[in-house]
Amino acid sequence: MNEEIIQNLNERLDRAIDKGREIITEEEMEKRLNEMKDQTEDTIRRYPIASVAVGLAVGFIAAKIFTSDH
Repeated sequence: MNEEIIQNLNERLDRAIDKGREIITEEEMEKRLNEMKDQTEDTIRRYPIASVAVGLAVGFIAAKIFTSDH
């Protein structure tokens, strides 16, 4: 019976540790995505014409790729 209790506690501890890792990973990911968003916005504000040109070029290339007849 004592062994069963210890096994149950170990399983709960493992789940808690895994959940903690997920939370940390999600927080880090959210922080990094926000940093990337801020950097992108800053770059677009500094170089608006170049940003529009790049956006148009990417859109044109994507349209060619997705609408090509293969």
